[in-house]
Amino acid sequence: LPQQLKFTTSDSCDRIKDEFQLLQAQYHSLKLECDKLASEKSEMQRHYVMYYEMSYGLNIEMHKQAEIVKRLNGICAQVLPYLSQEHQQQVLGAIERAKQVTAPELNSIIRQQLQAHQLSQLQALALPLTPLPVGLQPPSLPAVSAGSGLLSLSALGSQAHLSKEDKNGHDGDAHQDDDGEKSD
Repeated sequence: LPQQLKFTTSDSCDRIKDEFQLLQAQYHSLKLECDKLASEKSEMQRHYVMYYEMSYGLNIEMHKQAEIVKRLNGICAQVLPYLSQEHQQQVLGAIERAKQVTAPELNSIIRQQLQAHQLSQLQALALPLTPLPVGLQPPSLPAVSAGSGLLSLSALGSQAHLSKEDKNGHDGDAHQDDDGEKSD
C-alpha cells in the first residue's frame, strides 16, 4: 500500500510536471502571438497615421486647387469683355471644355505626368554617365504640369490687366483731346 501510494504520488508529480510544461509551451506560443499582434497593431497604427496625413494633405491641396480655380475663373471673367467677339466665343468654348474633365482624361494626364517625371529622373541619372558628342543636345520633354498652365494663365491675366490700364489711360487722353482743352 505505501508503495502504491508512493507510485501514485510520483505519477501525479510527473503528470503535474508534464501539464506544467505543456501550459508553459502554450504560454510561450501565446506570448509570441501576442507580441506579433502588438507589432502588427503598431504597424497598422503607423499606416493609419501615414494615410491620415496623406488624406489631410490631399484635402488641403484640393481646397487650394479649388481656390486657384475660383480666382482664375474670376480673372477670365474680368479679361473676357476686353476680347473681340470671336475670341470671346473661343474662350467661352475652351472654358466649357475645361469644365468637362472626365476620369479617364485625368488618369491619362496623371500617367503622362508620372512618365515625364520618371523619364526626367532617368535622364538626370544617365546624362552624367554618358557624355554626348559635340553638337548634340539631350532630348527634352515639355513639362506637363498644372503649375505651368496656371502660371501662363496668370501671366495672361496680368498682361490683360496691364493692357486694360493702358486702354483706360489712353481713353482718358483721347477724351481730353476731343474736348480740345488738354491741360499741361
